[in-house]
Amino acid sequence: MTTGSTHWALAGGHIPAESNGPEPARTSRDVLHLLNTGDTEASVELLIYYADREPMGPYRFKVPARRVKVVRFNDLIDPEAIPLATDYACTLTANLPLVVQYTRLDTSHNPQATESTLAAYPIGG
Repeated sequence: MTTGSTHWALAGGHIPAESNGPEPARTSRDVLHLLNTGDTEASVELLIYYADREPMGPYRFKVPARRVKVVRFNDLIDPEAIPLATDYACTLTANLPLVVQYTRLDTSHNPQATESTLAAYPIGG
C-alpha cells in the first residue's frame, strides 16, 4: 500500500545564517523528511521559489522503496546552493506518492534553540 501524494507545496522556508554549537548537530537548517511506503523507488524533484528572483532547480534525488529519506536544504547545492537568511518556498513533485514533513532547527539564538514542524500541503495526486 502506498501513502501520500505526488505533489507538495511547502511555504515558510528560511535557513538561518547563524548557528551555535558543534557542527553538524547544531547547525541551523531546514529539513525534509520523506516517507516512501511503496514497493518501488521514488524519483523526486524540488523547485525553490523566492520573492525577488526566478525559481531555482530542479534538485533531484531518490527515495528508496519502503524507506525514509532525510534531505537538508543546506546540503542542496546542484544546480545552486540555497542562500542563507533568505525566505523561500518550494514545490516537490514525485513519480510515486510520498508523505512529506518539513522541519527547521534554528540555533542562532544561543543558548536557546528552536525546532519547529511546518505543514506540508499536498496538491493532489
